[in-house]
Amino acid sequence: MEQKNFVTLAQEGNAEAIATLINQVLVKKGITAIAKCKDNWLHIVLVADEIPDQSIYFRFIIDGITRLQPKHIDFVRVYGRKSDHKWPTWTEAFDLAQAPDFYPILPEFTTVPRPQEPSRQKSPKYKKRFKKKVRLLLMGGVTWLMVAVLGVVFSYQINTPSSNKRQHLEPLELKDPAGTETPISTPKINKKTTPQVTPKPATVTLPTIDNKQSITLKAVGDIVPGTNFPRNKLPGNKQELFQNVKTQLQGADILFGNFESTLTNYPRTAKDTSRPRVHAFRTPPEYANLLKEVGFTVMSVANNHSLDFTMKGFEDTIKNLESAGVKAVGKKQQILYKKIRGVEIAFIAFSHLPLHNSINDLPSAIALVKEAQKKAKIVIISFHGGAEGTGAMRVKNRSENFYGENRGNLVLFSRTLIDNGADLVLGHGPHVPRAMELYKGKLIAYSLGNFVGYRTLSTRGTLGESLILEVKLSPQGDFISGKITPVQLDKRGIPFPDKGANSIPIIRNLTKLDFPNTELKFDLNGHIIKQEKKQN
Repeated sequence: MEQKNFVTLAQEGNAEAIATLINQVLVKKGITAIAKCKDNWLHIVLVADEIPDQSIYFRFIIDGITRLQPKHIDFVRVYGRKSDHKWPTWTEAFDLAQAPDFYPILPEFTTVPRPQEPSRQKSPKYKKRFKKKVRLLLMGGVTWLMVAVLGVVFSYQINTPSSNKRQHLEPLELKDPAGTETPISTPKINKKTTPQVTPKPATVTLPTIDNKQSITLKAVGDIVPGTNFPRNKLPGNKQELFQNVKTQLQGADILFGNFESTLTNYPRTAKDTSRPRVHAFRTPPEYANLLKEVGFTVMSVANNHSLDFTMKGFEDTIKNLESAGVKAVGKKQQILYKKIRGVEIAFIAFSHLPLHNSINDLPSAIALVKEAQKKAKIVIISFHGGAEGTGAMRVKNRSENFYGENRGNLVLFSRTLIDNGADLVLGHGPHVPRAMELYKGKLIAYSLGNFVGYRTLSTRGTLGESLILEVKLSPQGDFISGKITPVQLDKRGIPFPDKGANSIPIIRNLTKLDFPNTELKFDLNGHIIKQEKKQN
């Protein structure tokens, strides 16, 4: 098939033709592109022996698609997957109606001049101009669409973060793909017409910040790795509990979660589990090492299951976590301190129970925050509260009751602690995702949902929608930016990356409903961006 026919088919929205054009370039990098259209979405999976670099290849794909403007496609989602992995390591989406200014699109041109390598004697000013020019060529480049149209491809020379070598765009002859054995069929065109929209710059851009000066935290919700009480509900291989999301949990200064079980061998429970809807969770102590292996650094133990096996089980849980190298926070009057790159950070955990720091005792909570401020520059609050279940997804500024228990006014609690010096509030307990709020420059995540609930926590409907929350804070504790990595739980309660990214629109819509005036924006890829206040 002639090259121009591939371009025509690609412009008509044929996914196989689009993949063919992309592969003509990426095959030299050992990457294979697989494309599929569904409704008005184009899905492109990039598969390689090593995980394709998200920052480079997502930009490469979007630059070409933006130029191509395929019919009947409004959104593009790109996935990066290692060839021996079942699930993609990363995924990112793009709205063709917008072309953010951090995805540069260069003017059309037929040749790219090769810049000469500057000698070591060149001035710093010349070196700066040279680096800027090469960076623009690499970021914008000659897209694969131009490759197809012109019949000449300039291979991507990629600067990895660890390489200091200057790279050039080398010319490469384009091979005629006519010899392919599998013909490309004419695409099925949706009868609904899609208007051609000229991409416009986004109104909100990601903030630029020196990552060395910011503190990065990743946080997840409720974790129950299984129980051996009253009968065995433990996985045959405990490594499978986190293996699908282990990569996504890396890359932060702090990895936080809520451990909603006990790590003990103590035989007697404090609960009457013969009653309906009464559960006691007991996990073998060696599971603490698994949490450490995954990368958890701080774990809250202030929740309604930490005392399932009396104070003995509670103390065992803390001891076993600490022995494994995971810091536990949740004892009454406890403030946990942790230093990251010279910045002292304090953690305080709350629940609705009087044996923990109580969300219903505001004077004592304020006193703890004030005490933490004497030593720490950043104060992070964890709470376990609120009603539970799919009917408890909304956040309201009033007390929430569940089975006769006062589970706290979470809005009042969170805002009051921020008023008195807290910098970040992480909520869990409702077992579903909830809205987020930016209050006085500080982020409140009202519920992170379930994260692991092996044969213990229901995963029906939104109970199975989850996330990994990433937050960047300034050394003063102010919110810089964040990201939602969408996760789902399978029927057994094991998390895996959610290719449909359901939790992003769930949280975005809940935030609009519950906090319509908050200064947060959630984009298609889950980036959480602080919006500037409108000037009157």
